[in-house]
Amino acid sequence: MRRMNMNYAESTIYIIGNSKSQQHNPITQLYGQFMIGFVVDKDTGCIIELGCNAIIPTTDKFIKDLFIGEDIKSSFDIIQSKITNRYLGSSQKAILVAFKDAQKKYFDHISGRPLEL
Repeated sequence: MRRMNMNYAESTIYIIGNSKSQQHNPITQLYGQFMIGFVVDKDTGCIIELGCNAIIPTTDKFIKDLFIGEDIKSSFDIIQSKITNRYLGSSQKAILVAFKDAQKKYFDHISGRPLEL
């Protein structure tokens, strides 16, 4: 039986990218780590939706704007340039590490390798 209220297509997967933020960062103090959850079309690599555990709601919206529509298979250098040029907060490095972690999980998944969760 098919659920009628699915928000995401069957071709999507959900990937959590984890990283540590700076010790003085409120995210680290509240959550212990920084996380971005990516909804990705597993066939195309397109990032459809995401959420992160940012403290300020505008931060979550801005990070969404940076990633939605991008390809998770993109070169890390492309994403790094986009983040370093537009996101000027203390979580900049944590965002990049979380993306890289999610990217690794994506490639492991599509290659059939076991995931390190």
